[in-house]
Amino acid sequence: MVEGSQLHVPNEAKVGGIYVNSVIALLDAKVSGFDEAILLNRDGYVAEGSGENIFIVKDGVLYTPPTYDSILEGITRDTVITIARDLGLTVIEKRITREELYTADEVFFTGTAAEVTPVVNIDGRVIGNGEPGPITLKVRSYYIDAVHGKVSKYMSWLTPVY
Repeated sequence: MVEGSQLHVPNEAKVGGIYVNSVIALLDAKVSGFDEAILLNRDGYVAEGSGENIFIVKDGVLYTPPTYDSILEGITRDTVITIARDLGLTVIEKRITREELYTADEVFFTGTAAEVTPVVNIDGRVIGNGEPGPITLKVRSYYIDAVHGKVSKYMSWLTPVY
């Protein structure tokens, strides 16, 4: 979890770009022995990964930070919300605390590169039973089928390339 990075961009550097903080957070996470960073917003709530949106599952309900809370309005995030609801799952956009991450039944990232990636350990704490959870796997499987053109309902999302 990145609250204050140990790596800093020098004040003299004129660095611009929205991803600079994410790159620094990811580098800090890697130096600390983690695969990815989870960033908090200015109010201390969970925002996102360094390049992914985040979801938690608790008691069969999916939660994700709201778009008004300084997160990227990701296309994959929107896709997963639609798919999850179509699968009969409840999805709630709300602020998520750090403690809710630790006590979640499941956690996963979504993004263009990440697609749907299970998270089984945060800050050295095992999430759920330490394995990808059933809801994450169900959403992931359906997402993969949808983006590979195997779900007719979502064919309008795809553009064939010949």
